Amino acid sequence: MQWSLTLIAHILVVDDDSVQRRLLKNAVERHGHIAHLAENGRAGLEVLKRRLGEINVIVLDLVMPEMNGLAFLAALHDLGIEIPVIVQTGQGGIETVVQAMRAGAFDFVVKPVSPERIANSIANALKVDQREAKARAGRKSRATGIGFDDIVSASPSMLRVIELAQRAAQSHIPVVLEGESGVGKELVARAIQSAGDRANKPFITVNCGAIPHNLVESILFGHEKGAFTGATERHSGKFVDADGGTLFLDEIGDLPLEVQVKLLRAVQQGEIETVGASKPQKVDVRLISATNKDLIEEVKAGRFREDLYYRLNVFPITIPALRRRKEDIPHLARVFVQRFAAEQKLDHSPVLTAGALALLTAYDWPGNIRQLENAVFRAVVLAQGAEITEADFPQIAAQIPGYVSAGSLSLISGGLMHDQMTGSADKPPVYPDFSAHESGISARSETAEAASVMVSDNVIVSTDSTGDVRKLADVEEELIRFALKFYRGQMSQVARKLGIGRSTLYRKLKDYGINPDDPLKNAA
Repeated sequence: MQWSLTLIAHILVVDDDSVQRRLLKNAVERHGHIAHLAENGRAGLEVLKRRLGEINVIVLDLVMPEMNGLAFLAALHDLGIEIPVIVQTGQGGIETVVQAMRAGAFDFVVKPVSPERIANSIANALKVDQREAKARAGRKSRATGIGFDDIVSASPSMLRVIELAQRAAQSHIPVVLEGESGVGKELVARAIQSAGDRANKPFITVNCGAIPHNLVESILFGHEKGAFTGATERHSGKFVDADGGTLFLDEIGDLPLEVQVKLLRAVQQGEIETVGASKPQKVDVRLISATNKDLIEEVKAGRFREDLYYRLNVFPITIPALRRRKEDIPHLARVFVQRFAAEQKLDHSPVLTAGALALLTAYDWPGNIRQLENAVFRAVVLAQGAEITEADFPQIAAQIPGYVSAGSLSLISGGLMHDQMTGSADKPPVYPDFSAHESGISARSETAEAASVMVSDNVIVSTDSTGDVRKLADVEEELIRFALKFYRGQMSQVARKLGIGRSTLYRKLKDYGINPDDPLKNAA
């Protein structure tokens, strides 16, 4: 990947491993920046004091002697130093990510980190300039002029997507973008158009799943009435509208079979048959398709033509779901805040607190980037002060099983829940997991403002009244009843969280006489 930043930045590398310091120094200098090295947190603070105002980004190891990464971040906060910090960690779990974000990290990377990954993270940190973001928002609309620089990403999987898309942009090869709804398929398609020789030509979007089947052919290929009477009424169609440019067929898996035949001819021969016309018409169109379906399974099921599949699927690119690239969430959230603040004409762009970033990073975002964008938009509109906190995302907090905000109560310990937070805003949230605790399950807080949970509803006791360990079947039945209530009867989610198949779940419901619509009925 080519990096377009021309800014020469000063990067402070704080790491107790001399080999890692040298590798990071080489990666930093390879991209034209200046590296400053420190062997631990205390030495890093000394470098900062000597070069205050000069350091642009800090790359910080989390585990070090004398002063570890979290203590270093706390010292930065106490000194009022606001420099983007990229935390290195040897652990990739969500708990580590949340801890780093709550401590004020701008980004995190998991060791061993590639030079490309650290360079991209540094580039993202250097781009954080609210005034520049507002100026960009005012200069161009979201729908036009989108390039690869507008794709915000720090994850290796998404960087691979960008690399493949950049290669595709250099040719007219048909591209299929695969991925769940809301992952940004149209954004990648527009970037491909902008980076190619059709950049100033039309980019026409068609959502194949949103058009009534009886109108798809007319909308794509146009129609002509009265061709033989002289009174001709003509509709050009999307292929003609996109002539010379790019036609983006979103949700192509929903295209009717009879229309797929005509699409195949357009791809093979570069000509279309307008409905009602006497002869075909030549068109020059770059075709980019997108789908959230598995097209090969659609072919096997007879819903998608095999010959069309192989014509379109020459260059497939799979865009990962947001939950598979959580590194991108903080960057995307910040960009959305800046953009919406500019659109709402706010005097100052509010700042996402570390707790808010931790909450957003912990959530799995089934609606992907589109859902994150909407959540941030709502938070920006409703935010009362200069900060956006966890309390501004109550719907998100309510959907994370066991999420407890920094100001809340509850800690699982041997199956008991007791006060732990006492209002402290510096302690990390607790993320319990069914598989992590044998004898205790914490409740999902209904809102981010929830201040307490009921012990009796959320603890599965491991011993009976005599002090003996309870039978496994009794505990299993109780856990299933709790999971059904907890996930509001969503059977797929219950089965997935319990780690069993749906058929097994239904069998156990029958064995235990559990009514999924009323899981607590007849409970012991």
